[in-house]
Amino acid sequence: MAGRFFKWLLTASGVLFLVLFFIMESHYARKLTEAFASILFDALPYLLAGSFVSALLHTFLKDEHVRRFAPRNKLYGVLFGSLLGLAVPLCECGMVPVVRRLIRKGLPAYIGLVYLVAGPILNPIVIASTFSAFPNDPKLATARFLLALAVTVALGLMLTLIVRGSPLRTDRTNDDTREHEHGHGHDHSHGHSHAGHSRKHGHHHHHHDHDHEAAGGTWRTKLAGVPAHAAEDLWDMGKYFLAGSLIAAIMQTTIDQEAFAAIAGNDLVSHLFMMGFAFVLCLCSTADAFVAAPFVNLFPHGALLSFLVFGPMIDLKGTLMMLSVFRTRFVLVFALLTAWLVLLGSHIFERMNWL
Repeated sequence: MAGRFFKWLLTASGVLFLVLFFIMESHYARKLTEAFASILFDALPYLLAGSFVSALLHTFLKDEHVRRFAPRNKLYGVLFGSLLGLAVPLCECGMVPVVRRLIRKGLPAYIGLVYLVAGPILNPIVIASTFSAFPNDPKLATARFLLALAVTVALGLMLTLIVRGSPLRTDRTNDDTREHEHGHGHDHSHGHSHAGHSRKHGHHHHHHDHDHEAAGGTWRTKLAGVPAHAAEDLWDMGKYFLAGSLIAAIMQTTIDQEAFAAIAGNDLVSHLFMMGFAFVLCLCSTADAFVAAPFVNLFPHGALLSFLVFGPMIDLKGTLMMLSVFRTRFVLVFALLTAWLVLLGSHIFERMNWL
């Protein structure tokens, strides 16, 4: 359902782009194209880096390695989950299946859920891309990571009190058999759980005798599959980013500045608007700062901060994925709690002049 929705969104965005390009005067078309290209090419290196890092981690990092280091103390566990993205920087596109797998393998649910919201922001690639997107606003870039850490720690501590038992859907047990693949030396369970991955690596399933081959052979085989994983990651991230960049470019060049000023003039509305904008756009966190950057002179910094923190934590695509894995009531509580913490935190940062 989510895939079909975003295919239609991408198609509609492309059609709208072409219509606007041919109908509007050449000056507008050139302005729109320049805005779209600027957002796209600034972010492209970070999208590529993010897709390759994600592919390498999914290929070589076993779930057991993460679970083994997870602390038992709840406060330390929350901090561990919040900062895990610094060592394991996965894109949010693949986080939900990874977190589900880790919880099923014994990782405390609150740690996995904290990692789910913190990992897409608190990781080296996103840190680099954000400072690159806001070269003249280092305080705003820094505030993104401080607020993200504060929100995830607060959310994690609340989850230790709220979560009783596993929040996973009990009726989705068909993946349990797949969990044992790691025991056979196959770590091909990519975070997106696409059937394409199974096809790409299908030859492994026909040669179980090679499980005990020399490590070098296994390593080389896995490494050879990384570009295919990275390409699939790039497509998964890129299609949303293309649609989001186009929508942002159209908004930037079409909507009257006075309309933005009316929204930006209301403190609460501007925050809620940018949070809703982030939720609908479903941008990858390695590139969303480049979409937010053109609005730096239109919206208050607090509203931009809400966009930069809330979007990677909760968006439409991620929510649909969560609903397929976690209990519906839990997802609603989780999303509303996250939204409230981001809204409260961004207002505090704004009031304290930390932006």
